[in-house]
Amino acid sequence: MPDPADRLLALVRAFARESQLPIALETIGLDTRLETDLGLDSLSRAELNARLEQGFGVELPDRALLATTVAELLTLVRERGGVGEGPRLRLVPDPTAHAGVPEEAATLLEVLDWHVARQGERVHIHYYDSDDQVQTIRYRTLAEGAARVANRLHGAGVRPGETVALMLPSGPGYFFSFFGVLRAGAIPVPIYPPARPQLLEDHLRRHARILANAGCVAMLTEGAAARVVALLRLQLPALSAVLTLDGLDIESSAPVAPPARADDIAFLQYTSGSTGAPKGVMLSHAELLANIRAMGAAVAITPEDRFVSWLPLYHDMGLIGAWLGSLYFAIPLISFSPLTFLARPRRWLQAIDHHRATLSAAPNFAYELCLSRIGERQLAGLDLSSWRRAFNGAEPVSAETLERFAARFARCGLRAEALAPVYGLAEAAVGLCFPPPTRGPRIDCIDRDRLAEDGYALRVDCADPGAQRVVGCGQPLPGYRLRVVDARRAPLPERHEGLVQFQGPSATRGYYRNPEASAELIHEGWHETGDRGYLADGEIHLTGRVKDLIIRGGRNLYPYELEQAIGALRGVRQGCVVAFAARDPGQGSERLVVVAETKERDPGRRALLRQRILARAGEVLGAPPDEIVLAPPRAVLKTSSGKLRRGDTRARYLAGRIHTTPAPPWWQLARVTLAGLRGRMLADLGALPQRLYAAHVWLMLALIAPPCWLAVALLPGRGLRWAVVRRAARLLRRLVGVRLVVEGRERLPSTGAPWILVANHQSYVDALVLIEAIGRPLCFVAKRELGHSRLAAYFLRRLDCVLVDRFDVRAGGMALAELRARLAAGCPLALFPEATFRVRPGLLPFRMGAFALAADSGTQLVPVALDGTRELLAGARLFSPRRGQVCVYIGPPFVPPGRGWDAAVALREQARDWIETRVGPN
Repeated sequence: MPDPADRLLALVRAFARESQLPIALETIGLDTRLETDLGLDSLSRAELNARLEQGFGVELPDRALLATTVAELLTLVRERGGVGEGPRLRLVPDPTAHAGVPEEAATLLEVLDWHVARQGERVHIHYYDSDDQVQTIRYRTLAEGAARVANRLHGAGVRPGETVALMLPSGPGYFFSFFGVLRAGAIPVPIYPPARPQLLEDHLRRHARILANAGCVAMLTEGAAARVVALLRLQLPALSAVLTLDGLDIESSAPVAPPARADDIAFLQYTSGSTGAPKGVMLSHAELLANIRAMGAAVAITPEDRFVSWLPLYHDMGLIGAWLGSLYFAIPLISFSPLTFLARPRRWLQAIDHHRATLSAAPNFAYELCLSRIGERQLAGLDLSSWRRAFNGAEPVSAETLERFAARFARCGLRAEALAPVYGLAEAAVGLCFPPPTRGPRIDCIDRDRLAEDGYALRVDCADPGAQRVVGCGQPLPGYRLRVVDARRAPLPERHEGLVQFQGPSATRGYYRNPEASAELIHEGWHETGDRGYLADGEIHLTGRVKDLIIRGGRNLYPYELEQAIGALRGVRQGCVVAFAARDPGQGSERLVVVAETKERDPGRRALLRQRILARAGEVLGAPPDEIVLAPPRAVLKTSSGKLRRGDTRARYLAGRIHTTPAPPWWQLARVTLAGLRGRMLADLGALPQRLYAAHVWLMLALIAPPCWLAVALLPGRGLRWAVVRRAARLLRRLVGVRLVVEGRERLPSTGAPWILVANHQSYVDALVLIEAIGRPLCFVAKRELGHSRLAAYFLRRLDCVLVDRFDVRAGGMALAELRARLAAGCPLALFPEATFRVRPGLLPFRMGAFALAADSGTQLVPVALDGTRELLAGARLFSPRRGQVCVYIGPPFVPPGRGWDAAVALREQARDWIETRVGPN
């Protein structure tokens, strides 16, 4: 016999389908809430319970109307008996079972919902905090946390389609926030939180450029960072809310946002800025999923795989490659903070050992850090035999690092073929080229001089003193194409160096709000990567970045190899060396400049270090650089992912600030604050007319409201009281300069006939507009919360309004009887079937109360479409009132097609369709 939980869910889903509730049926589970998730009012719940009683052959108690979730209904069904015999199945899927992958999912939200519906209790993430305490996040946990974040965003006025910055450290809050922004219908913009206080000013200025370009209206961050971010708001008027995750565990869920489409922007991935100003790569849901699926095929992922990652979630490799890839393929993700890795590199390898992980990824520097920071004692007992793919990407891959890492950790069971150099970029989502799933690194030894002189990668013996070792980074992913072209973008044969271009299903449509950069990105259907390289046996070999290329004496020189060689010298801070070209105004040519950070202060040692750098540069380039700058720590700028910002460091050099010690954090904050205050003052001057108008609106309201309330309180007769309110509404509208257009007033039923008015809810002024537009006394049905104030409650009672408690079913039954009495007395009812007003475009789901009442009593129903009130007053903010025009469209009366629930559903759809044709879906 079927399990009662399955039977109950089938009945609930059938009810949702017949009632045409705006929710994906497969997402309805035992934890689905009847009020917030399904939007059921008391009448709808009564109809659902009747279906359950019929389906189970039981009589449910009265308190079944008070159930909040489907699980509570199941408990009541079981208590009443009659559910059949047989073994009780678990109410959640087996946590160890793998239900497959969502191959038909078109968006990230559909991916999560698919997993929640099929394996909601399966552990998705094991997150380790700084104390090595583990927190498990199941698919259902992730969905619930995201819903709470979405609710907080809705409360802050975030609308679908707007951008929300995520400036959070890696952790559970980040996972919840990313999907929370998506669940709210908004677009996440990951950015990295402040790291070093010494570079706080630079950090804030860079973020201000990103936030301005993205047009972020809100930011999610942590408590400490929120105080710093407040300074950014001075420069960014659009950033109206800075929110933290404090108290998130007691937050309620958000209403269902309009479903995302495959071609909607899933998030903006701002490029790291290693070669220039950051640009926001637009990535749609379809593009992200195409890239994730292609990488999964290239890696040959199986349900037995496990992924360990410390990569930051604001970077594409950590966000897409590690997290979203693990989410899609339903493989466990073992996650911890980048700071944990940096403090204890061995923790990364220990996590792989402990969880028997098969997949992990990191930039080249991480493998180097393991080599330098993990001692021999720490290798004892370490077992890396389960690690089948150790991805190395996001920055140039060193052949020496690969060889040394494989040799060092071979004693721990690591197979050399597990090391996998890969190539990707944000413009392709993340991955572009991967090696075959069972092959190890391939290193190509070529003639360095031949490559520099004529761009040909001539293969030579690796023992040759002039050999340059270039790591192969794999072949294009399934469905992708790669080519190397010359300066005229004509394809080049293999082993000829040139510009790297690609095509593929995840190729971005361009940069957000940056048409100039987008035009430079795409040429005749091919996307520029900004990299130079060559193909050999169909595999890409990268030689450098286009913007980093230095042409000197007719030779093409790339800084990376030189920087690596100099960084290995004793006395130079490794990873803190940049080489770039600077124009020599005296000679009209380019000079090769090397900036190397060092802590050495002794003049003699600095002179000796300079000589060693000259000698090493001669070995690598065959000629010395034109200038060597020994700079203090933090002079060489880097991106959030650790890449060198050569362009910005070059700009500091040209401005003569390379030796300048960063100002103290307090002075940097002061400078940013002063700059922000200047910008805010200019913005406030521009907004002065709007602020004066808003003040005028509130002043007129304050002058009109008291005498109107007094007249309503004292005048006898309902007609007189309503006449006063109509005249007050008309006077206020005219004094604030709002135009009212009414169409279809002649369609209103005759005076004395019972009818029900239903209207869309756009703004807090909707009731005032209807009072003037309809021109007759109405019996408004409003939520009981409006009567919490004694003055407001008395005013509403004098106007014959009916206050309904949406959550008290017994009180709702008494209100229903009162509404029927009003109809019988010939008083037309006015309702907003969307119920609670929310500052967001589009129609919310219509609740069934008004339509069930009309069908039950045979009363005609008049749809009214309001257009323009949202523009007049978007929310209740002090300076939100605007001038404008309001249109009120009165529709023809609809007669219920019959009695019962089916007739009510049909009436609801008829009214909603009519209203939507007048105001549109947005």
